[in-house]
Amino acid sequence: MGDPISKLSWDDLRIVRAIAETGALAAAAHMLGINGSTIARRLSRVEEVLGVALFDRRRTGYVATAQGEQIVALAGRMELDVVSVARRVSGHAQGHAGDLRITTSDSILLYFLTPMIASFQAQNPAIRVEVNVGNGAMNLARGEADIAIRATEAPPENLFGRKVATIAWAPYSACAGSIGGDRPIAERQWVSYGGRLSGLKAADLVGTRVPADSIAYRTDSVAGAAAAIAAGLGVGYLPCMLGDLSPDIERVGPIEPALSDDLWLLTHPDIRRSGRIYAFMSHCVETISRQRDLVEGRLGDACDPRAAPDGPWRPLRFPAAPR
Repeated sequence: MGDPISKLSWDDLRIVRAIAETGALAAAAHMLGINGSTIARRLSRVEEVLGVALFDRRRTGYVATAQGEQIVALAGRMELDVVSVARRVSGHAQGHAGDLRITTSDSILLYFLTPMIASFQAQNPAIRVEVNVGNGAMNLARGEADIAIRATEAPPENLFGRKVATIAWAPYSACAGSIGGDRPIAERQWVSYGGRLSGLKAADLVGTRVPADSIAYRTDSVAGAAAAIAAGLGVGYLPCMLGDLSPDIERVGPIEPALSDDLWLLTHPDIRRSGRIYAFMSHCVETISRQRDLVEGRLGDACDPRAAPDGPWRPLRFPAAPR
């Protein structure tokens, strides 16, 4: 009779996986773009071929049985294989043309990466770039993005890439003459991070050094923090690659070594030699090598005309945090 699994197609496994992920036939049908009666019929056929029930039909939805979980795991492995092969074939065929999907954070994208993309596209007009902004990691193995440009000290081991710089952080405030800009640092309110960025090193540092009543504004966007600082909502820590280029704010203290992060360019090993991937990563490496002073915070100390005129920055004097 042969192995029952050999009678199943890739579409059969996709259907099982979609039902497991959504817990409902209608939701799975919507995800796959087919109608509900078709998906119910296909599930019945798969269970008949295998001779087991893949799901418990409960009032709350479809829950995979132990056998169902094994089929879902198989579908996941097959999806990675399909994506991997398709990506390699597509990458070699397209060369310096086609779509390039990048994931990064808003602080890297705003003033630093966007000009880099513009100069790359000027040289490669046949490449269309799509950028997904977020602090969460997209799954490069599943093809959700081609390249990740991240601030991290622990890049995923399954990705290919290189560290291109060390990201320095320093405190910034609205320029002199702006709202609140003429008050001493110790008397000002602070901008910090919350929500998805509540675990950021800058959030922890401000939380330990600044009284809670002095933290007037929190955000889960680093670019949003820069805008808040420019609006006079308070002093706050920013990556120098953002702070030193942002209008209407200025550095008001030294680089804080405890906040440093590594800047990584990452891609999946399957596509690292794809023409458009290799070309963009090479362009980034070359461009960033010329901008290391900006990324590593030396622009504000030596090159920025707004830097302190009386010598090196003095350490910030923080108000005493309550015990």
